[in-house]
Amino acid sequence: MTGSGPPRVHRTEHSLIVSAPPERLYALIADAASWPAVFGPCVHVRHLARTDRSERFELWAEVNGEVRRWTSRRTLVPERFYVGFRQERSAPPVASMAGAWLLRPLPGRRTEVVLRHRFTTVGDDPVAPAGVSAALDRNSRAELAVLARVSESGHPVRDVVLTFSDTIEAACPAEAAYTFVERADLWAERLPHVSRSELTEVAPGVQELAMETVTPDGAAHTTRSVRVCHRPGWIAYKQRVLPKPLLGHSGLWTFEDAGAGRGARATARHTVVIDAAAVPSVLGEGATLADARSYVRRALGDNSRTTLSLAAGAGTAAR
Repeated sequence: MTGSGPPRVHRTEHSLIVSAPPERLYALIADAASWPAVFGPCVHVRHLARTDRSERFELWAEVNGEVRRWTSRRTLVPERFYVGFRQERSAPPVASMAGAWLLRPLPGRRTEVVLRHRFTTVGDDPVAPAGVSAALDRNSRAELAVLARVSESGHPVRDVVLTFSDTIEAACPAEAAYTFVERADLWAERLPHVSRSELTEVAPGVQELAMETVTPDGAAHTTRSVRVCHRPGWIAYKQRVLPKPLLGHSGLWTFEDAGAGRGARATARHTVVIDAAAVPSVLGEGATLADARSYVRRALGDNSRTTLSLAAGAGTAAR
């Protein structure tokens, strides 16, 4: 039986030496909006407040096989390559969670990346802190590994991490367009670029989507995504299984009524991380990152605009 003894403090530290300058690494760590595409466990980040030195956001992430949500505050100190963070309210068995990213410049344009966590637990269960530490160890190692992979590509962050969006004006209410996108289990019947889709709701508002899409040249791609649905305003998703040349891909569908019977505004936003090493195998020898950005922008943008247009049409027809 778990007791209610005094809080116990636990600390973890993970580090990795990366062959990249601290400025490049800091750009990835400081840009929380791109985290779902960059970091494996992260599903969605929704900013609540933001300045040059501080920010507050809701974060959805996979922890021990479940999507969990919490609100965090961060302090950013770019001149010291430092980012501090703390959760506003933690979920049991964690009573509090805080930590920091520290970047230590090394000779040869290398950087030691240090990720520290400090958390407290309440109770006498000895298994609970071990489970939290194991999850932190797993996620921290994964985050450090992907930071190294992206930053060591030899390209500036802005060249490999790309965010873009497309918006349409729909005559239907936002709720109707939202429902079309939410019912991804029907996409194989409704969308020309989807040949198969399987949707499972694993928790209220959390979906898993397996989908096979076909590109204009006839190539088939299988993707798997986890989605967070927040009716009627937005649906966020993160792809777990990716087509080349992507290392990461996250997206956000947003739906907003224009008011006074003027229909709705629907937007599809994508953030992708391009695998520079895979570009030649996809686009041919001599292809550049600029070619890859154009290719990804066109392919994802075309599919999103098609989905939004059909959502608007289906919503109008249902009125």
